[in-house]
Amino acid sequence: MVIDLSGKTALVTGGTHGIGASTALSLATAGCRVVVFSRDVEKVDNIRKIFQSLHLDATCLVGDVCDAADFERITTQITEEFGGVDILINNAGGGGRWGSECILETDENVWTEVYEKNVTAAMRYTKFFLPYMINKNWGRVVTISSIYGKEVGGRPWFNIAKTAQAVLMKNLSQNKSYSSHNITFNCVAPGPIYIPNTGWSKLREEKPREFNHHVQKIPRQRLGTPVEVANVVTFLSSDLSSLINGAVIACDGGQGVCL
Repeated sequence: MVIDLSGKTALVTGGTHGIGASTALSLATAGCRVVVFSRDVEKVDNIRKIFQSLHLDATCLVGDVCDAADFERITTQITEEFGGVDILINNAGGGGRWGSECILETDENVWTEVYEKNVTAAMRYTKFFLPYMINKNWGRVVTISSIYGKEVGGRPWFNIAKTAQAVLMKNLSQNKSYSSHNITFNCVAPGPIYIPNTGWSKLREEKPREFNHHVQKIPRQRLGTPVEVANVVTFLSSDLSSLINGAVIACDGGQGVCL
């Protein structure tokens, strides 16, 4: 099975690290022109060098997904250079480890910030690029949710935000004025994904017993990798997935079934 995205343009929010970076590289390898951005200048420089070394077509920008001025600047640049994007990957998000496990000890701002980063950002970028997809009569919107957006678990502000992302995609998928233009809206719901220098890698170094306890709960007996999630996202971004619309696809080694 060959995925050919030649002639397509994709935007991957938060696309300079982890799942976002792997997705951007996968899309670019399939022939897609890719735009990525994040607020970390060092990560932006690093991913730019990787793209250049592989001779892949990519534009790497610095910007915060929650910042209104950055949204205006990034969308303007994309519109001026490419007209819009055919594929939107709402990857920026997170907040699963923010706050305390006790809601009584967690400030209300945490709830708001996690929602803004996950749901509001996805809504804003989807709303902006949807008219372009309608005009092109083709589009793919894939949002990176979580198994905690399908089942209970996780800290409540994260669970609520990830559930809202899935509901947003499902809601848009039911609108025939979009689906009639060959536009699909789906979520990929990762389970625990091992990314260097993030929560899971730190837990393995600092508390190996606790780390192993979590791994033992996963039927596959291991954490996932960003590439494994990117493979699913790339498939959903292609014509091969044309009948999949409104789905929330778990990529979790079977853990979600056990929640």
